[in-house]
Amino acid sequence: MAASGRRLFYQFGPGLAFLATVGGDGRPRLHPITVALTAEELYAFIAPGPKQRDLARDGRYALHAFLPDEVEEEFMVSGHAMAAESPRERQEALEAYHQPAVPDDHVLFRFGVDRALHAAYRFRGDWPPTYTTWGASA
Repeated sequence: MAASGRRLFYQFGPGLAFLATVGGDGRPRLHPITVALTAEELYAFIAPGPKQRDLARDGRYALHAFLPDEVEEEFMVSGHAMAAESPRERQEALEAYHQPAVPDDHVLFRFGVDRALHAAYRFRGDWPPTYTTWGASA
């Protein structure tokens, strides 16, 4: 399942996903972001703004990979994000991000994964998909 997630996050080159957060008013908010997958963790450098404020205040999130062009296939993870402040983590995330640096005001968040869902379809329009799920408490 992790291999499917990595493939779908990185299918267009950089790691791309839609990030769902909880706004200060309790409403869901959706943002496109770039993610960085290391061997052990899932990270994102978040610029100042609503995404950063949402994650700092309420770390609940969901990440959904972009959909492939050719066939329907979905991958989603959810859990809690927290600021990752160690220089080692920042360096590992930069290497996985494929960037030499990011602005200092971009906070590195580590996305703890509590649940994952993969949906595979045989062809566009196929129903139902084959679902694979994973939960940290399972």
